[in-house]
Amino acid sequence: MSIDSYGIHIGFLYFRFYGMIIMAGALIAALIARRLIKETGKDPELVWDALIWILVLGAIGARLWHVFTPSKSMIEAGITTSYYLTHPLEIIMTWQGGLGWPGALIGGFLGLFIFARRKKVSLGELADIGAPGVALAHAIGRWGNFINQELYGPPTDLPWGIYIRPENRMQEYSQFERFHPLFLYESLWNLANAGVLLWLWKNQRDRLKEGDIFIIYLMNYSFGRFLLEFIRLDFVPMFGINFNQMVFLATVIGGGVFLFLRHRRKQEEPA
Repeated sequence: MSIDSYGIHIGFLYFRFYGMIIMAGALIAALIARRLIKETGKDPELVWDALIWILVLGAIGARLWHVFTPSKSMIEAGITTSYYLTHPLEIIMTWQGGLGWPGALIGGFLGLFIFARRKKVSLGELADIGAPGVALAHAIGRWGNFINQELYGPPTDLPWGIYIRPENRMQEYSQFERFHPLFLYESLWNLANAGVLLWLWKNQRDRLKEGDIFIIYLMNYSFGRFLLEFIRLDFVPMFGINFNQMVFLATVIGGGVFLFLRHRRKQEEPA
């Protein structure tokens, strides 16, 4: 057995720290969801059954988002969507890196939708139960980016700046050594989001509609990510804009409008 900066070699097997961190986050999210679903009186085993659908379709969605929304550094290296389409086997080589959280959310939600339809249970309620754990899992998962040295902001002299090895620096910043720990900023934001969502579940869910907590999760996360995209060096340039940033802005606005209209209709219903 040997250990390097990115994982553990055991014979011909290689276990990457990034993957282990992601799986740890997913299991912790499931344990939180299992505890919350008990409070509703439903079978806690539903969580483990749903987790399979969420993980499989979430992983597919995450990879496809990476393939179809290449980042600035990928484009500069010639790894574009066209490249993947002409080298289709590389699409499944997730161990080489490349997952997009928006795609993971879309794929994971689709998996939850399919599961809810098959089991004839409320999609909104399941999404609410899962939301706090998903936020916490994302906070944990961002430390995988730290291991891979792939999510950092502009150069900085601040004491919490992180050292980035020369081979992991973007070409135009190769002369700098320390950078803003963007992964940490997002991890802390997700941790705070998890706390807010748990508070809402414990104290406000009787006043909310099914699915509201999940929508609030999306809005909170997207707002933080929208702000952090301003200092993200390796963004997704598409149509002349930071594509991911605009997606997150649209999510905040769309979620807010949806919640407003949803609860406005409730207030206007005759007593």
